[in-house]
Amino acid sequence: MKVENYFQTPIYIFEKPEWVKESIKATNPYIKEAIKLNKPKFYNNKDFGLVHHSKPIVKELKLKKLIDFIGNTAMNILDNQGYNMSLYNLFLNEMWVQEFPKNGGGHHSPHNHWNGHISGFYFLKCSSETSYPVFYDPRSSKSMNMLKQKDDSKLTYSTEQVHFKIKPGTLLFFNSYLTHEFIFDKGIEPFRFIHFNIQATDKNHAI
Repeated sequence: MKVENYFQTPIYIFEKPEWVKESIKATNPYIKEAIKLNKPKFYNNKDFGLVHHSKPIVKELKLKKLIDFIGNTAMNILDNQGYNMSLYNLFLNEMWVQEFPKNGGGHHSPHNHWNGHISGFYFLKCSSETSYPVFYDPRSSKSMNMLKQKDDSKLTYSTEQVHFKIKPGTLLFFNSYLTHEFIFDKGIEPFRFIHFNIQATDKNHAI
């Protein structure tokens, strides 16, 4: 018997610890500003459940090495996936930094990014005690007749979700249609990451 695999869903993993220290330093002012803006939402001086979400950091010159790498890598990914990238320009249309609250409760519910083609995360502060991303099987019609898995700790054709192991310096790229979430954070240790979305636009209809 021959088995052929179709409709694969790749997640691209890089380890870039050499940029963590400078990226934390570059994003500190953005996080401080986000925390300040969130203060009116605090209840009894607690920030439980809030996510400190910065303003855009796409033009932050101190992150230029990271930004250049993201752009070049996204182009290579889409090209290797079989798309005719000679027809498109790529734009880093969104990039921001987030930090989950010290008192816990930070999380993101399952979602995807309709306004991008490649999305990703660069993790700056994290550990085995913090939140992490979970990715979901994008084949929505599969849920109509799901069977119980034999062992959900193993990755098989029956796998419905993937709990991703991360560390400071982990850089993930994935297609923006891929649904993901961040699990509930307990606030035990700091959790900070940069999030980005890249969009391909037709060269004949340039922005």
